[in-house]
Amino acid sequence: MEKVINYLRLMRPANIVTSVSDVLAGIAISGFLFTESIQVVLIPVIWLCLSTIGLYGGGVVFNDVFDAELDRVERPERPIPSGKVTKAEASLLGGILLFFGIVMAALNSFTSGLMAFLIAFFALLYNKLSKHNSIAGPLNMGLCRGLNLLLGISIIPAIPSDFYLLAVIPVIYIASVTIISRGEVHGGSRRALYTGLVLYMAVISFIFYISILKGKALLTLVFLLPFSWMIFKPLVRAIKDPIGKNIGKAVKGGVIALILMNSAWAASFGAAYTALVIAALLPLSLWLAKLFAVT
Repeated sequence: MEKVINYLRLMRPANIVTSVSDVLAGIAISGFLFTESIQVVLIPVIWLCLSTIGLYGGGVVFNDVFDAELDRVERPERPIPSGKVTKAEASLLGGILLFFGIVMAALNSFTSGLMAFLIAFFALLYNKLSKHNSIAGPLNMGLCRGLNLLLGISIIPAIPSDFYLLAVIPVIYIASVTIISRGEVHGGSRRALYTGLVLYMAVISFIFYISILKGKALLTLVFLLPFSWMIFKPLVRAIKDPIGKNIGKAVKGGVIALILMNSAWAASFGAAYTALVIAALLPLSLWLAKLFAVT
């Protein structure tokens, strides 16, 4: 049981819940839920949710595999540097999870399988090469989330070309969270935090603009306002005092708040019930965040 718990620590369960919300938001954006019966809907939704669980879990496991030596200095309590899980065990777990994620997506369609493969590829690229680059790292991480949204949209046979542009928003959002996280261990600069603040505002503005175009502004605000509070409150505190602890809380808030951002996405496309289902994942993610580290 102790080994299983340490495997779960590597997988960041609270974060995995946010990746499921990405896929559900993509499904809501696709309009699939409005055109199919519940019997037809259920199976592909399950495939894609299982896919993102495997992909995100595998990606963060490899994060710790590639960071094992650095973690021995900065985070010795993590499973690999503490000796509770070996690098070989973690690598096997990560590989199985990524493979599982690709297979589950491919059960839905070739497009979904391709999206899953790209997510796995860019997750490994981030962990191995781009993570410590101040520009490529945030963009690479953001790209993984943008593709995750497209993974949800790929529930329909062919992704409309204009939907690909929507993936830019999670790219920008996660890039901003990644920029903010740079000072999580040793403290950061206010310049990076202000950059994150501006990018957050751009993301909120775009989602609200979409909701206006779709005639769903009031419904979207139900989720967009608490989302804004959840990301800005810890970020403002970190700007006032940019120590590692405050920045860590800002990053944690930014990651978990993705659930409410995805609820706002669903609401802006008129999928009110799906937006509520996504929002219902927030308590689960918050509970898991108390048991397992988010960052």
